[in-house]
Amino acid sequence: MRYDDGAEGEVDLSNLVGRGVFAAWNDPGVFESVTIGPQGQLMWGEAIELCGDSIYLRLTGKSPEEILPGLKQAGIDA
Repeated sequence: MRYDDGAEGEVDLSNLVGRGVFAAWNDPGVFESVTIGPQGQLMWGEAIELCGDSIYLRLTGKSPEEILPGLKQAGIDA
């Protein structure tokens, strides 16, 4: 993947293969049918979708607070 800020590379998703909905990836045709959705998400049909932001975090090793500084200030209570 390549992002607007120049970050690019590969993310290892092998830990997902064969688990739950990701069992569909056992079929090479399904895995190769990936598309990029309107919000930058990776999509395999309508059954599998991975958030583009989460892929970015895995690719760069950054924390959510590094790319969204307002999170530190928000003081979120759960």
